[in-house]
Amino acid sequence: MNETFMIGLTTIILLGVGATWLAWRLKLPSILLLLLAGFLVGPATGFLDTDALLGDILFPFVSFAVALILYEGGLTLNFKEIRQYGNVVVRLITLGVLATWAVSTIAARYLLGLNLEIALLLGAILVVTGPTVVGPLLQQVRPKGQVGPTLKWEGILIDPVGALLAVLMFEIILEGELSHAPAIIATGVLGKMAVGIIIGFLAAGFMLLLLKRFLIPDHLQNGISVMVVLLAFTSANLLQEESGLVAVTLMGIVLANQTIVPVKHIEKFKEDLRVMLIATLFILLAARLTWADISNIGLEALLFLAVLIFIARPLAVFLSTVGSKLDLRDRIFMSWMAPRGIVAAAISSIFAFRLIEDGVAGAESLVPLTFLVIVGTVLIYSLTAKPLAHFLGVADENPQGVLFMGAHALGREMALALQAEGVVTALIDSNWHNISQARMVGLTAYYGNAYSEHAFDEIDFNGIGHFLALTGNEEANALASLHFAEIFGRSEVYHVATQGDREGDTRKKAPLHLNGRVLFNEKLTYSTLTERLEAGDMIKATQITANFDFTDYCSIHPLAEPLFLLREDTLYIFSPDEALTPVPNDLLFSLTENSVSEPTEASQKRQVQK
Repeated sequence: MNETFMIGLTTIILLGVGATWLAWRLKLPSILLLLLAGFLVGPATGFLDTDALLGDILFPFVSFAVALILYEGGLTLNFKEIRQYGNVVVRLITLGVLATWAVSTIAARYLLGLNLEIALLLGAILVVTGPTVVGPLLQQVRPKGQVGPTLKWEGILIDPVGALLAVLMFEIILEGELSHAPAIIATGVLGKMAVGIIIGFLAAGFMLLLLKRFLIPDHLQNGISVMVVLLAFTSANLLQEESGLVAVTLMGIVLANQTIVPVKHIEKFKEDLRVMLIATLFILLAARLTWADISNIGLEALLFLAVLIFIARPLAVFLSTVGSKLDLRDRIFMSWMAPRGIVAAAISSIFAFRLIEDGVAGAESLVPLTFLVIVGTVLIYSLTAKPLAHFLGVADENPQGVLFMGAHALGREMALALQAEGVVTALIDSNWHNISQARMVGLTAYYGNAYSEHAFDEIDFNGIGHFLALTGNEEANALASLHFAEIFGRSEVYHVATQGDREGDTRKKAPLHLNGRVLFNEKLTYSTLTERLEAGDMIKATQITANFDFTDYCSIHPLAEPLFLLREDTLYIFSPDEALTPVPNDLLFSLTENSVSEPTEASQKRQVQK
């Protein structure tokens, strides 16, 4: 028994983490490979029987995992993100939910032939839009303006709303009288919302009190945070069933928007924990499906999926955005972004298990239909969202701009050279004199600390795809690199070389997990670059041609240091871990001596004739 449990648990973790990693390598939504892995070890081979493996703890574990996922989602919600579009979010999780619920219920009743009670429950389950899938898709697409934050807020806040709605329908089905629905919904919503809000605020206040008074050592803060979340979730559910999701989501939102104590380190831990939980949950729940569940999916189910995508979602978005400043292109893109995720899978699995035990007709259809919608929406939206966003012009197709941390003379010269060739540039600095000098020469510059929340709120990231930490403070460079890796990814975050990089001394380097990639090469530290610029060297753009190749350039400029390379519409940054060789038609930016002149196009032609 113990060996069976160990093998099963190891299989779940191995498949979950492995599928997540493989999805990252293949640039696919992880949920697709997770579901495929679950199908393989469940209905396909029968290798994993999750009900037998975990028994009575399966669904409590699922509930706790969903609570932690929603809490982590709440921690990412900052009120500054939505500004004037907060009313759109409110409408999406109220009016939009009702529209989606109505359309999906009608479709389930008349396309799938489900009885009215099960159709209402399925419709309630499917109003959620899956923040665990919306988030990665938004990072991939990077839509402009307020579309991204609005969709992120909707995806997180709609989960507890959908869960409450599903619980109320579940209670109505158990009551056995649909005529009692209005009373159950009225009293249930008020009671569950009240308990969830009270417990959520109390839990957040308790956590803030502990952190503010330094009653928790740093190494225990994440553990105690998990403890408080689970305590709030369980307490709320004991007072009012399923109000715990409201409590933990609200707790996360309160902690994210307070200014008393920093919570970014807790948020980072929860993000890592969420990845593990999502991977585990999808394997567990997908493995519970049977071949009978899958084989019963026919044309009617596919038509049901089409109704959700082409009717329910656009109707919900357009009703919710009436009178807003979002233009037609933004609304069309939002109408094409409603993938379902782990919360829908978890709720359907829990309720179907209970209803089947009670002998409710049609309950066996809940799980396979929900998983069909999850797979279908994730597959369709993930494959088409980015091309659609580019077609509509709501996202940058090729963001190649550069954000410099450091508006000093070195940063300004680099930005001016790139900007002159059409590359989007921006600078951020906490020195007001540097900022004013940058703005005077026509550069976009932001005043403040690059690793502060204020910077994230104020910087316009449209067109920006690279971050360069270009200061003489190695610790500041490392901290900023860690900060902006969340936006650009570590592959597009660079820091100027340190003395440790130059000497190969690991004792003088910042830890690898704090740093981006080394900028240019190990010899070009901040002081070296600054000294050369002060000595009269300049940053210059040179066109490489067939008549004047990189070898010719190096022979004329033996002391030149290549910095950037513009090839067609793509900007490459020289770094020790990437070999770049300029070829004809490339534009090479380098730090070179000012006294050496390059041959003109006419002289190049004469040289060839000779």
